[in-house]
Amino acid sequence: QVKLVESGGDSVQAGGSLRLSCEYSGFTNRDYCLGWFREREGLATICPSYGSTDTAGSVKGRFTLSRGNARNILLLEMTNLKPGDTAAYYCAGTRRPILSLDAHDYDYWGQGTQVTVSS
Repeated sequence: QVKLVESGGDSVQAGGSLRLSCEYSGFTNRDYCLGWFREREGLATICPSYGSTDTAGSVKGRFTLSRGNARNILLLEMTNLKPGDTAAYYCAGTRRPILSLDAHDYDYWGQGTQVTVSS
């Protein structure tokens, strides 16, 4: 059973930074990929077994996807946050080895973590 649990959401001032974390489990083979979404807008994606990543142009340079120290942790470092970044952020997964920023390609979703940026 695939499980994804996000954490790290908070309320911050514009210009601030946050680190979101996604702890995932249940992927039993190598062919899976993960993504970070702002509501259903794709932000960044990774296929861990292949090392391939992609980041949406809209957040490139401000948001960075990385692996945590633990094997099953995915991070999203967010800098220079803006009020327009206010949203629920989700970690999602698929058992297919596709590097995609399209929410329709993902079958498993976490419960989300709220980020609020005030001006």
